[in-house]
Amino acid sequence: MSTYHSTDLVTHWISGKPATGASSRTADVFDPATGRVTKQVALADAGDVATAVAAAREAFAGWSAASLTRRTQVLFAFRELLNARKEELAQIITSEHGKVLSDALGEVTRGLEVVEFACGMPHLLKGGHSEGVSTGVDVYSLRQPLGVVSIISPFNFPAMVPMWFFPIAIAAGNTVVLKPSEKDPSAANFLAELWSEAGLPDGVFNVVHGDKEAVDALLEHPDVASVSFVGSTPIAKYVYETGTRHGKRVQALGGAKNHMVVLPDADLDLAADAAVNAGFGSAGERCMAISALVVVEPVADALVEKIKERMSTLKVGDGRRGCDMGPLVTGAHRDKVASYLDAGTQAGADLAVDGRGIDVDGEQGGFWLGPSLLDRVTTDMSVYTDEIFGPVLSVVRVGSYEEALKVVNANPYGNGTAIFTNDGGAARRFQTEVQVGMVGINVPIPVPMSYYSFGGWKDSLFGDTHAHGVEGVHFFTRGKVVTARWLDPSNGGINLGFPQNA
Repeated sequence: MSTYHSTDLVTHWISGKPATGASSRTADVFDPATGRVTKQVALADAGDVATAVAAAREAFAGWSAASLTRRTQVLFAFRELLNARKEELAQIITSEHGKVLSDALGEVTRGLEVVEFACGMPHLLKGGHSEGVSTGVDVYSLRQPLGVVSIISPFNFPAMVPMWFFPIAIAAGNTVVLKPSEKDPSAANFLAELWSEAGLPDGVFNVVHGDKEAVDALLEHPDVASVSFVGSTPIAKYVYETGTRHGKRVQALGGAKNHMVVLPDADLDLAADAAVNAGFGSAGERCMAISALVVVEPVADALVEKIKERMSTLKVGDGRRGCDMGPLVTGAHRDKVASYLDAGTQAGADLAVDGRGIDVDGEQGGFWLGPSLLDRVTTDMSVYTDEIFGPVLSVVRVGSYEEALKVVNANPYGNGTAIFTNDGGAARRFQTEVQVGMVGINVPIPVPMSYYSFGGWKDSLFGDTHAHGVEGVHFFTRGKVVTARWLDPSNGGINLGFPQNA
């Protein structure tokens, strides 16, 4: 059984065991519900990254040569271990990120879906075969692993986002170096121990903790074949440009400003529930959170009142106490998000609900900000143009479907969007005309299942390949086409045993 324990120092994980690294730099890790530092995390330098990459490179030869049967056996074992201990992982996430336990458990469950998808890798890697394209000539295709791949993941989903990538990468025969967020690092080490217990060979999955120095080292290392990144748009653009300049395959998923369009014929109770759930779940720290509610008149007043009623029932506090919404991840981030409430009112928006200074079920030192609602927001205000990444929902009032569509399509982000309506024709028109990568129809957070691919358009994605699904398989493999001609072979021998995979 895995022996993961919370320790004073969160170390790297290299070649199947904890590794302190050569760098002496560390960073504080907080419990957001108390505001207290609970541990330190090691911050890698370029030498530590090189050590992890070397371990992954050494492990690649054996792992890539392992049969698909062997690789999927390890995937199945990892899936069983993770499913059995998902509550423990959820507790780790809550202690460092702050999201409520039910939300943390949901994150792990969505990550498990990608593990289960990757268990089907023997089918996903099947190529095509054409017999007799010319006399005695056959043509067939193969997909082969890249080598050492790197994953740079954000703080808001310390388990799920890495699991968008590494199950597929590992099942396809690659080896991995994961650089998680230094704000909530322990989930990555927990996952590393489960991989080891599942029988994954040493060096196939490695974790290096760090900041920009570690990121740059991964982007520039010549033995790293690809980079998968999720984070803000400015950093995603930097990762994409730096990684590709160093010859790497890069998928960099950036920021978002997700709109939820509500047409006048929509069920307003359903829309109000969806707006609250999608706007304030995980304290709004989701790349798929609804942050802009685009309401087609004349129903805005009624919808705003219904949203305010629901917001008044939300319980904010320590995620381990059965609350609806927890704290933000750091004090600095809380202060930045809260500053948008003043910015919005100064620009002319109505502060319908102010989440500052609310009563919370938790220690006063926690990084608290309650759900907040700004009404009559216009598209030139900073509360609309900026990705706030917190529990602030903005209401933009428009006069028609066409105006609503124009608002969504004019935004530089194109990650996710939703429309609430009972008009099938309007919904079908919206899904065709909207310039966004993921669309929900009466579904506020349209995160695709693992066998479809996740990713946006415009400034929400740099690179042309989305996460998981078939696109994820293609990202972590390279295609090869073989044209073969053979003389009529002859071989014999008697063996009455039942054929077996090995």
